Amino acid sequence: MKKKVIAILLSAVTVMSLIGCGSAASVAEAPQATEEAAPAATEEAAPAATEEAAPESIGESVEGELSVTIWDEGQRPGLQQIVDEWSAQSGIKATIQVVDWNNYWTLLEAGATGGELPDVFWMHSNVAQKYMENDQLMDLTDRIAGSDKIDLGNYYEGIVNLYQSEGKQYAVPKDIDTIALWYNKTIFDEMGVAYPDDTWTWDDFAAAAAKLTNDDHWGYAIAPGNNQEGYYNTIYSMGGYVISDDKKTSGMDDPNSIKAMKLFTDMIAAGSCPDLATVSETAPNELLCAGKVAMSINGSWMLAGYRDNEYAAANCDVAVLPFTNSPDDRVSIYNGLGWAAAANTKNPDAAWSLIEYLGSKEAQLKQAELGVTMSAYKGTSDAWVNSVQCFDLNGHMKMLDAKLVFRPYSRDTTVWEDMMIEKLQDAWTGDKPVDEVCKDIAATMNEDLAEE
Repeated sequence: MKKKVIAILLSAVTVMSLIGCGSAASVAEAPQATEEAAPAATEEAAPAATEEAAPESIGESVEGELSVTIWDEGQRPGLQQIVDEWSAQSGIKATIQVVDWNNYWTLLEAGATGGELPDVFWMHSNVAQKYMENDQLMDLTDRIAGSDKIDLGNYYEGIVNLYQSEGKQYAVPKDIDTIALWYNKTIFDEMGVAYPDDTWTWDDFAAAAAKLTNDDHWGYAIAPGNNQEGYYNTIYSMGGYVISDDKKTSGMDDPNSIKAMKLFTDMIAAGSCPDLATVSETAPNELLCAGKVAMSINGSWMLAGYRDNEYAAANCDVAVLPFTNSPDDRVSIYNGLGWAAAANTKNPDAAWSLIEYLGSKEAQLKQAELGVTMSAYKGTSDAWVNSVQCFDLNGHMKMLDAKLVFRPYSRDTTVWEDMMIEKLQDAWTGDKPVDEVCKDIAATMNEDLAEE
């Protein structure tokens, strides 16, 4: 029965948009439109540049050898190095398989339904509750209690709580992300506009975007799917909200939420941002790497893609996000992945040993040092700043000191989030007034939340 239930509940996952934290593909191929992986098509994924056979399986548990599955190719090299260190200590081989964002969730659902899951894999806020409720994840509660490496007090509370259900813990936090303003220094210099800094308001941001726009490039780019990497931050900065704390009511019809959304639709209407057709074909981060936009708001998980893109490495940098009235309302929407194990793994002790190691201070520090991503273990992400020389990553680190708002979610996040992205297209094109669209989103979202 539970297998049937999870198949029904998870069906919406196959059309998830790019949503944060480790979901973006490499942008090393830009300026060609080859990417925006999950945390875009956000949190966000586009077809690969080369034709590769789609994976047929998410991986399975084989006694004596660990299968580990993730969705971000950019993180694989560093993570495999860390996993290899664990293998050298444990004597157990563990191999990382990368499955692209969209196929990841489709195949994970199929694996859960068929009883075949990898030993260890990434879990995300969009679906965690469903997998926990349907007994698909190993209960780590007692193992954590007996561990000398894992103390949940060392991780960001929102990420810890995300992977809890009925008092039990089902994943160990892997990372944390922050959102920052990436910008093209070359375009700023050519247009005579001062670089963004911590004094910028959202009005300053919009004014700069207008000044940075000409026949060759736009000031800023945003797509309807850029929620965590875009309008969610502005909504909360301006005093609005996406979902109520009790997960029962939409805040998209709040006047402040509408005001935030209008900031972007006004920029699109004024020509400071590319139109819907353009960002549907080429993701905003790709446009930044192609020298076609001066600014793009992105998550810290995008580092590998920008670092490995020759143009971005030579021309781009990072600043904090703007605020509305004072620095106190500067907001970063944050999220964090979790390391989880299959409830029916054939290697429960080894799976836990690897998760325990991946969540340890030692491995979390190594993850930051290698530039894999910011780490969930408090105090270790400072090393991430020094992992590259081409960007000043303090723009992301400073956002940890801003107002952190956990990425809006509910039990069936993808249902209302996909609906929101679809309806926002009318606001992006100007076919409907943004206030009308936001009120329509809120009404439909309230209906969806009532059915959860």
